[in-house]
Amino acid sequence: MMLDNRGLEPPQPMMRTLKALEKLQTGETLKIINDRRPMFLYEQLDELGYKHTTEPNEDGSYTIEITK
Repeated sequence: MMLDNRGLEPPQPMMRTLKALEKLQTGETLKIINDRRPMFLYEQLDELGYKHTTEPNEDGSYTIEITK
């Protein structure tokens, strides 16, 4: 599943991402694209036990892969 959060004002990207994560089954992955590093989202993911990796994109955005 892919979620493009570019162009959204905070906290919309985080809210959309957390809502999408609720639908994931264990072992499934969600990829999101954000305009900036989602520092507050990382804290939430760590608390909820999700694994995540972040890759910078050429346009300055970030792709974050989150696994339940």
